[in-house]
Amino acid sequence: MKSFQKLSVFILILLFSQLSSAQCAMCRAVLESEADGGAAEAINDGIVYLMVWPYILIGTVGFVIYRMMKKTSNSN
Repeated sequence: MKSFQKLSVFILILLFSQLSSAQCAMCRAVLESEADGGAAEAINDGIVYLMVWPYILIGTVGFVIYRMMKKTSNSN
């Protein structure tokens, strides 16, 4: 049951990550000077996209290690 809860929280975090608007100060200053704001939204989406992948990779590696440790502890 705990693993289902953890998986649910992880999926919710991934779904709501699109709502965050992360920018460095320089990018923000340049993009705020634009009139339409289309480029600013594209930059935000790109930053969030690049931010998510390391967490997914680390989570996958951690899960694989957890499963390997669990298998070896059950066989003893």
